[in-house]
Amino acid sequence: MAFSAASSAGPKCDMNVVPLIDVLLVLLIIFMVTAPLLSFEVQIDLPQPSRNQPENPKEPPKPIRLRIDAGGALYWDNLPLPKAALEPSLQIETIGKIAEDQPMLEIEASPDAEYQVLAEVLATAKNVGVAKIGFVDTL
Repeated sequence: MAFSAASSAGPKCDMNVVPLIDVLLVLLIIFMVTAPLLSFEVQIDLPQPSRNQPENPKEPPKPIRLRIDAGGALYWDNLPLPKAALEPSLQIETIGKIAEDQPMLEIEASPDAEYQVLAEVLATAKNVGVAKIGFVDTL
């Protein structure tokens, strides 16, 4: 049997995929060996159902609205308050109460108010032990 080569056919343009298949098989073997090593058991403590009903959350106390006007005057829930009466008023609201039971002190400062007045109010509230302080936008 004789083989004949066609001299007029020219060069072959087929891509050699054998090296690509070899690389893919090696990667497949590597992944098959390492995949079982990567899976491990994670201990999770899931919550258990409780037979006791949770307590109803308490209503938060009504917040204290402290307003500072442009002249530096204080208003406690829209009632005028002298600066000397601020500390005793805050002590009455916070004495013997834990942070969750204290009312929130909402400070509404006029944009024209002096910073010194606001700093004194904040220092007084901190010294008395007010746990919750918020700022209200005056727009």
